[in-house]
Amino acid sequence: MFDLFKAFVLGLVQGASEFLPVSSSGHLVIVPWLFGWPSSTLLFDTVVHLGTLLSILAVFGRDFAAIIRATLRSLPVLLKPKNRRSSLTDINARLGWFIVLGSVPAAITGLLFKDSLEQLYHTPQAAALFLALTALLLAGSEWMTRNVVALAPLTAMSLRQSFIIGLAQAAALAPGISRSGTTIAAALAQGLRREAATRYSFLLGAPAFLGAGLLQVGDMLATEPSAVLAELPALLVGFTTSALCGYAAIRFLLAYVRRNSLYLFSGYCLLVSLTVLTLFTLRLR
Repeated sequence: MFDLFKAFVLGLVQGASEFLPVSSSGHLVIVPWLFGWPSSTLLFDTVVHLGTLLSILAVFGRDFAAIIRATLRSLPVLLKPKNRRSSLTDINARLGWFIVLGSVPAAITGLLFKDSLEQLYHTPQAAALFLALTALLLAGSEWMTRNVVALAPLTAMSLRQSFIIGLAQAAALAPGISRSGTTIAAALAQGLRREAATRYSFLLGAPAFLGAGLLQVGDMLATEPSAVLAELPALLVGFTTSALCGYAAIRFLLAYVRRNSLYLFSGYCLLVSLTVLTLFTLRLR
């Protein structure tokens, strides 16, 4: 029963903090440490991330369907060099290829540094330090755009901008660096409107969740199927809670950023970072 309670709590944490720019991975490291719980398994973390993927699809399902159709339609045209420019006049096709390009840096980084990144997920002080970095990135993006009156809509995003946002997503593989926070901050720094930056951040995250989730679950089913069965009740609780909470978090943030800055989340990340580092120092004494 207690394992199910922990799964419920961590599902709530994942669902809320994945889309709010406060780092879900950092919270999944810090929360068990604060309560003295064993670290959650990589399988559990992966499954609750798949829960948040479901919440993205629930909100943006029609968008993804239109993007996929337009991207597939553009494939034959892209094979003809003289038509490449005209083939990307469809905004959905452009978004599709931007998402593909933006997903490459995270995929390469994850494959190259998989073992090193996994070690960080057992280090709460590292997550706390990275949360401080997230706070600086959020505040910095707001400061950079404080005097900009006319920011660009999502339809005006360029290939270069999408790649830079993809690099920001790759940096967020470390726990404590918020994926939504860094991608939104990078998009704002590139001159996108805040609602456009937030929307693209959510769209860009879906392939990362899907790829990492399928890879990890596939590995576990192939090598340790008994472990999956043993965790199944907790996995179902965590998945469901994460999906429902993630849906609410997406709706909230899309409404919030239209009229408010990211300073609130920056302050929260800094506060959590300082609290964890202080507690860690006191425990060492």
